Amino acid sequence: MYICLCNAVTTHDIRREVADGVRGFSDLQARTGCSDCCGCCESEARKVLSRAIDEHATALPAFVQVA
Repeated sequence: MYICLCNAVTTHDIRREVADGVRGFSDLQARTGCSDCCGCCESEARKVLSRAIDEHATALPAFVQVA
């Protein structure tokens, strides 16, 4: 789904950026241009980014520490 129409940024693009290490909205803007024109998408982009970060964190494998 398109989140930022001005720069053609989709939910998939945001998830891919999170997988590549983006953890903040300013980083997302720098890498995609999301919400740097009219700003109408900012609240939705922030929600998608937050959700993607949460999903990415829970998808990471748990590391077992050996004593």
